[in-house]
Amino acid sequence: MRCHAFRSIAHGAAAALTLALLITPAAAQNPEANNVDLCNGRDRSSPEPQIAGCTALIKADADNPRVLAVAYNNRGNAYTAKGEYELAIHDYEESIKARPGYAKPFNNRGVVYEKQGQFDLAIQDFDAAIKIDANYADAFANRAETYQKKGDYTHALQDFDAAIRLQPTLKMLWNERCWTRAIVGDLQAALTDCNEATRLEPTDAAAFDSRGLTYLKLGKWPAAIADYDSALQINPKLSSSLYGRGLAKLKNGDATGGNSDIAAAKSLQRDIVDKFSHYGVR
Repeated sequence: MRCHAFRSIAHGAAAALTLALLITPAAAQNPEANNVDLCNGRDRSSPEPQIAGCTALIKADADNPRVLAVAYNNRGNAYTAKGEYELAIHDYEESIKARPGYAKPFNNRGVVYEKQGQFDLAIQDFDAAIKIDANYADAFANRAETYQKKGDYTHALQDFDAAIRLQPTLKMLWNERCWTRAIVGDLQAALTDCNEATRLEPTDAAAFDSRGLTYLKLGKWPAAIADYDSALQINPKLSSSLYGRGLAKLKNGDATGGNSDIAAAKSLQRDIVDKFSHYGVR
């Protein structure tokens, strides 16, 4: 629904896809230890080493539910990274079968459903993860992101509140809550959140883009232009910042610059006008 290329909690830090497998000192002396490292994602050159390591563990430890649960979950993460979503879903299901009280495969399967646009299924999985672990900040954040995409901003804000309470140093959460608050018109609170987002991550284009939208809705044209300038210095093709800056320039009396920015934004994203109308900016 959004045009912000940098926004993605479910695909970024909040997904927290890796989980360490627990092995005994004795186990560390045998070749299985290398597979444990691979399954935990030690080799980041591609998803393939992780798939190989997890597959070896699944074959070697077929009678150990704990190892199976983590190995299937981690292999599902590797398949998710490859975009092989059906294989990922299968592995998350196997992880859940092996250990039904394990929250991570529910969260991670929810991430895949969210990627596929199956938002209701995603929310069901995030619900299950949170029921298992009421302090699972990533699941709250991912569910908030999914509610955003459904246009359910009330529930999104509730989940962002919970995620920030549990994990206040996660930079993207402040930006996402800022953006959501800007959409619903809670502009002063949005500004506070965006200020924190830019403080935590001064090179995040999305945070400046969100604050630019907030200033745009507040009618503070020079401040909006300045933030959109900052966002575009980081990502020159961020269509939302081009369009927002164009609107702010028009309001600020710069018809030539405003129309140029708007035309550039439309060339990058044809539905940008509709997007901003949805955000309450016309």
